Amino acid sequence: MSADRRSSLTLAALAAPCLPLAGLGLPLVVYLPEFYANELGLNLSAVGTAFMGVRLLDIAFDPFIGGVMDKTRTRLGRFRLWFAISAPILMLAAYMLFMAQPGVGVGYLWLWLLVVYAGFSIATLAHLSWGSVLSPGYDERSRIYAWWQGGNVVGMILVLTLPPLLGLLGVPSHAIGVEAMGWFIMLLLPLTMGLALLKVPEPILTTPPHRSGFKEYLQLFRRDSVRRLLAADLAIGTGPAITGALFFFFFERVKGFDKAEAGSLLLVYFIGGLIGGPLWTRLAYRTGKHRALAIATVFYAIVTAGALVIPPGNWPVAALLMFLIGLPFSAGPFLLRAMMADVGDEERLATGADRTGLLYALLSGTVKIGSAAAVGVTYVGLDLIGFNARTADSGSGLVGLQIMFLAVPAALSLIAGWIVLNYPLTAERHADIRSALDERDLAEAAPEFGAEPKTAEEIHAVARPAE
Repeated sequence: MSADRRSSLTLAALAAPCLPLAGLGLPLVVYLPEFYANELGLNLSAVGTAFMGVRLLDIAFDPFIGGVMDKTRTRLGRFRLWFAISAPILMLAAYMLFMAQPGVGVGYLWLWLLVVYAGFSIATLAHLSWGSVLSPGYDERSRIYAWWQGGNVVGMILVLTLPPLLGLLGVPSHAIGVEAMGWFIMLLLPLTMGLALLKVPEPILTTPPHRSGFKEYLQLFRRDSVRRLLAADLAIGTGPAITGALFFFFFERVKGFDKAEAGSLLLVYFIGGLIGGPLWTRLAYRTGKHRALAIATVFYAIVTAGALVIPPGNWPVAALLMFLIGLPFSAGPFLLRAMMADVGDEERLATGADRTGLLYALLSGTVKIGSAAAVGVTYVGLDLIGFNARTADSGSGLVGLQIMFLAVPAALSLIAGWIVLNYPLTAERHADIRSALDERDLAEAAPEFGAEPKTAEEIHAVARPAE
């Protein structure tokens, strides 16, 4: 096994916390907005504004906590410590959000969304940064984040099975299904996070921390590779987030499925994502991460637009299309995060500073903007064009729903593919960067040997005491 290659058991332990984290992230986009608007009776625009507003406020938290992580020096590591801190915050917030009863107000929703997103930011930022330092290898990073994304998809699949499983057991209440998701999250968080903390190492930095604040956060935007990754991540992340936010409205109102059938289609979608992950990983080995991602974006746009022709009520055709749409779902999240790890090497070579936390804080910001827009803009937009979340007939609002669900994600995916097509930080360029970093690190660790290779006689001459 290569020194840069981590065992599958280590990567499985790293991916394990993705199960509850994805089990939390998915309902925050797909289930909870609809739950608070439909089951708990809050105004549609008020719910959309709350989810969008909290996400946008949370963006300011990322550079702060990312900078703190970069400056952290403990025996547990930089990122493992903060990962552990996030667990109790998330467990409390999950209980308050998922166990909410009729009568709660918009203020309640705002408060606990602020808490849950603060904990979620700490957890995801620490987790992603932790993964980036496990290996310096270009292809190995694709493998690490493929495991990470696989854990996310499995978590989504598991949480999606809860409502239909309860239905089979004779518990048809949608509210009880949401509560079951909350218990799933609260029980798995301490178990999986504990496993990761016990089994996954983190290289310990002994060098003094560099300044890592908001100024340095903004300076990262000067780098072309950073701007490209952020733009692509925003476009790629917003499309599926829109799909998730409008999923039940589209398949129930436009295609005539009931909630259980629509939920099963969402499950098929994520099964496609689970199967697609290894395919895009192998393609990235062959073509490079950016080209594999560009291919995935084109495929996603084509099959997403194809969902328009699903016959109403035809579950087999709908399932086939959703499986195909799911295949490229994993490509963007894990390839872009593997590419950002490479940017960390580029930044360290140029400045001498390790900005891992800040770089992943940038990516967290794009995720939040995309998910905020997915719920906020689309829900407010549907409200403005006359779509009603609680009645079966919304008239012209159904046309706007279809445009938002199909055309917008497809267009965003094509834009992302165009952005990454000529991405400059290729495998060859990264190999040069790693070679320069290794040479500099060796020179700094043993300055008596210098940066140039030495002969055995020269090394012995340096090592021997003077006579």
